[in-house]
Amino acid sequence: MEKVIGRDKQPLAKVEWVDRNTLRANDYNPNHVAPPELELLKLSIMETGWTQPIVARRSGEIVDGFHRWTCSGDPRVGEMTDFLVPVVFIDVDAATQRMATIRHNRARGSHGVVRMADIVAELADDMKLPKAEIMRRLGMDNEEFERLLDRGDIIKRLARDDFNEAWAPEEDK
Repeated sequence: MEKVIGRDKQPLAKVEWVDRNTLRANDYNPNHVAPPELELLKLSIMETGWTQPIVARRSGEIVDGFHRWTCSGDPRVGEMTDFLVPVVFIDVDAATQRMATIRHNRARGSHGVVRMADIVAELADDMKLPKAEIMRRLGMDNEEFERLLDRGDIIKRLARDDFNEAWAPEEDK
């Protein structure tokens, strides 16, 4: 992945105020916020304003900031900015988009394990990203990667040829 060098080339240097209805949720985000925390987020925006933009692709799919976007639909929040929301757009491929979502979520401290496992499997199996790259780009060690990829189904994973031939499950008799 190539670094984006220079202040003027950073996505944050190009914040745009866009109609919230031009954005949409992604279908893979592993992060969930409980209703009381969502109310706190609304309160935060109402009291201190928008301090973080939403991150999205030009297609309108949200990479990070789904909960801020959700809060912007509340009339009390929306009327503050005529229902426009601050957005920085990034031009990334689907794999980098998913990894960016996870990194944003993990940097804040929580994420849903099952959805996280789905994304790791998608990156490894469907998008064919190398294990080492996924681990490096998501800050995972081998055990975490294997557990997320496994999701408790080691028999199914045998078909991936990730295991040596010294171990094989017993067949049903």
